Amino acid sequence: MNQTVAAAAAMLQIETQGRVLIVGLNRPAKRNALNDGLILDIERCFASLPEDIGAVVVHGIGGHFSAGLDLSELTERDATAGLMHSRMWHRVFDIIQHCRVPVIAALQGAVIGGGLELACSTHIRVADPSVYYALPEGSRGIFVGGGGSMRLPRLIGVHRMADMMLTGRVYKAEEGMSLGFAQYLTEAGGALPKAIELAERVAQNAPLTNFAVLQALPLIAEASPQTGLMLEALMASVAQSDQEAKNRIRDFLERKAGKVKPG
Repeated sequence: MNQTVAAAAAMLQIETQGRVLIVGLNRPAKRNALNDGLILDIERCFASLPEDIGAVVVHGIGGHFSAGLDLSELTERDATAGLMHSRMWHRVFDIIQHCRVPVIAALQGAVIGGGLELACSTHIRVADPSVYYALPEGSRGIFVGGGGSMRLPRLIGVHRMADMMLTGRVYKAEEGMSLGFAQYLTEAGGALPKAIELAERVAQNAPLTNFAVLQALPLIAEASPQTGLMLEALMASVAQSDQEAKNRIRDFLERKAGKVKPG
């Protein structure tokens, strides 16, 4: 990693590698449990991405991604404060989901509760064999509050999420891969290098294409068929009219760009 950028606070470790911003959750003694300070640092980080950044990688310092909400922050919180707290998490995770560049999570160890909600707000998730996913809210007498009830069922289904919350079921990395928790499974210790590799690759895409995939594709997928097709046509026309697209198509036609081949 060739440059260290001043982090918003010690709870985040932020570095750059080329056009990739690497954001490390830095509370290893707490298994990177998420408290208000860390959540707000994440918000500041994503709200002020440098213009030359083409992708972001989020990972956990130490052996875990995140063990979820720091439960010590729940003491003496009334219903109004709880509502505002949940909405703060929604605001921050929405910034990640709707980031102008792809966000990739490198997962290891605990991906629990709010940590899983954070991971679900990213666009690509890479896990190593140490990962385990859990939603222990049922046994804690609480409910998810960081957008998990909206994002996670879209990945694994409502009934599977309900089972996790009701019974405390834990999914390990390999099973989680097959169910949609992550898109990649690496060898031990390989999640961060793989996530950076993917980030470097997607950062080379045309910015407007990345934007369309991140912002338009989810809307199209949830729209009625005819609305979705119209949105697709509009986005396709905008993307192909961009000068970057014209340059890349010309390079392909002039055999300056490689053809798609199996890996």
